[in-house]
Amino acid sequence: MTKKASEINESTPWQEMTIGGEIYEGGTSALVNTGEWRTMIPIFHEEKCTQCMLCVPFCPDSSIPVKNGKRKDFDFIHCKGCGICFKVCPCKAISYEKVGA
Repeated sequence: MTKKASEINESTPWQEMTIGGEIYEGGTSALVNTGEWRTMIPIFHEEKCTQCMLCVPFCPDSSIPVKNGKRKDFDFIHCKGCGICFKVCPCKAISYEKVGA
């Protein structure tokens, strides 16, 4: 029997994993800090944002939280710095810079 992603760790024998070590359940990135290898970073400029929400559905990592109908700053634990939000923002409320710049 295979294990769920949340049950897999460094002590899990390969025999208890799926073929090829593939994970067949959704939402597994919530278990891991997947944004730590980012080399570019989006910067949210709230004063320019018109709350059009175009960036939200385009984010492949669901790293743009929305609360009470308003877009909030990025979830940098999961943002990988792909720049899609920067490209789709019509009001230039997102800039894109090198990490540590």
